[in-house]
Amino acid sequence: MRRSEDLEDAASTSLGARRLALLALFFLPGITISSWVTRTPSIRDALGASTAEMGLVLFGLSIGSMIGILGSGPLVSRWGARPVILSGTVGIIASMPIVGLGAAVAQPFVVAAGLVVFGLGMGTGEVAMNVEGAELEKHLSRPFLPLLHGFFSLGTVIGAVLGILATAADFSVLVHLLAVGLLGVIVFVPAMRHVPAGTGRVPRSRETIPAEAAPQFTSESIESESSLSESPASDSTVADSPRIPVWRDPRLIAIGVIVLGMALAEGTANDWLPLVMVDGHGFEAALGSSVYAIFAAAMTLGRFVGGPIVARFGRPSVLAVSAAFGLLGIGLVSLVDSQIVAAIAVLLWGLGTSLGFPVALSEAGDSGPNPAVRVATVSTIGYLAFLVGPPSLGLVGEHWGLRTVLLIPMAVIIPVLIIAPLLRRGGRGRRSDRPGEPHTSPV
Repeated sequence: MRRSEDLEDAASTSLGARRLALLALFFLPGITISSWVTRTPSIRDALGASTAEMGLVLFGLSIGSMIGILGSGPLVSRWGARPVILSGTVGIIASMPIVGLGAAVAQPFVVAAGLVVFGLGMGTGEVAMNVEGAELEKHLSRPFLPLLHGFFSLGTVIGAVLGILATAADFSVLVHLLAVGLLGVIVFVPAMRHVPAGTGRVPRSRETIPAEAAPQFTSESIESESSLSESPASDSTVADSPRIPVWRDPRLIAIGVIVLGMALAEGTANDWLPLVMVDGHGFEAALGSSVYAIFAAAMTLGRFVGGPIVARFGRPSVLAVSAAFGLLGIGLVSLVDSQIVAAIAVLLWGLGTSLGFPVALSEAGDSGPNPAVRVATVSTIGYLAFLVGPPSLGLVGEHWGLRTVLLIPMAVIIPVLIIAPLLRRGGRGRRSDRPGEPHTSPV
């Protein structure tokens, strides 16, 4: 009896340490990305770059992100999440001094190279961390991914505040980003000790689902579980069925569209919001960074309070309302020529996009068999939109203006308003859309 209690205490302690470690690791990409984003006006001035040239520099981020994101899912499936998280976080930390050095020597190629390293690290590490987070959420039996992404947003708030102070004081970009890299090392080393091995590692044969279990892509099929989940099948039936990739599951495709829209909206703010405020609304550089800090704070608030909201109202309702808030916020920033309205609208933009990505990832994990593969697939879509999409907006913004280019993420959010309500599920034998409620269908 005593031994059983000791084992339970040990398991609880291990789960708690794993939770704290993952929160710390998610904090690091937030503080690093906001540290260099808030310094983009200073970096642009140091490089003497135009909007289009800054877009080309930011394509370094796109290149690294594309490689990292597309490679992360297979790497997690083959080796598990831990080594991918480790290598990705090392890349994120190492990128900071490279970007700072490029600004110090006024070499755009060095800055772009630093962003390639950052993109590689974030692309691989973030997908793996979401797989780990989705697995931990199942063990905790309550929403965890909103809080996890909340620590990313908390990192962006702290990084933005430090960036504002550094910009206002005309502090060296190189010294600033070197300090951020050092902080990353201090957080990273102890946190990695508590990340378990093996999460997300699956045999290749399990990365597909039976073809007969894949429903047609209609509103009815999105609303309901796949036939595999509704009708338990024997192992022999599943084994003998022809198999298709999980990305052909219509429900997962629908979730992917949601993640695409919400992640692009979030990534656009992270890459361009300070410059939108400076070039599009006439803010001073420090004030432009301050508006970005407002966005980051709104994101943090939404994610920290989002867990109980999701548990109360369910994922489909939260996703639909989030999309509406985000659409309104971006629209006001883009279309209304007022600094006051723009600053207030950024609150709506941040609150609206705060829960979209993490809640959709939770939905992907519960959408059918092989949850790790499903979370990795949807994470790949999300991080492509988050990291690769926004830099391309700079080329359009050079000709049409950064405020006008915000119409693109607005257009991508509109389908979310239509698709999110279709994710509702009901009836016996179907999974609940709220973590912590029992699943009556087989995984």
